[in-house]
Amino acid sequence: MVPFRGTFDHTLDAKKRLTMPARYRSALAGGIVLAMLVDQQPCVGVWRPPEYEDYSRRALGDLPALSPRLAELERFFYGNSQDAELDAAGRVIVPAFLSEHARLEKEIVIVGAGDRLELWSKDVWSAHQPTLLSGVADITANVDDTA
Repeated sequence: MVPFRGTFDHTLDAKKRLTMPARYRSALAGGIVLAMLVDQQPCVGVWRPPEYEDYSRRALGDLPALSPRLAELERFFYGNSQDAELDAAGRVIVPAFLSEHARLEKEIVIVGAGDRLELWSKDVWSAHQPTLLSGVADITANVDDTA
């Protein structure tokens, strides 16, 4: 599968429908999963179903079957996600609980993040940019320290 790359400015219509970037519509034609991310950033992740299963299984895989932590994470992953399909115009309805979590109003930024797309409020994304850039600088500055 081709990784999702790039940043795209889009808008939500009055019915909370988002038109997906044309370049990714065929990759998403088999259905999508809309979900909160485990890092709790105020955005909505958009995965193809197999990638969402991989994402959630990686997070759940090392926990014992009877662990209360496993049960909580299962509630998080499966309770805060929803299956969806693009309509004939390449649009998807963003569920209210996810749009509220991400504070999505009208102006949206769609961000490619490898195995997923992320939906951000334009204002929240703009405010997050300095944190993102300084965080990457901090991580890369310490790469040699962890090797």
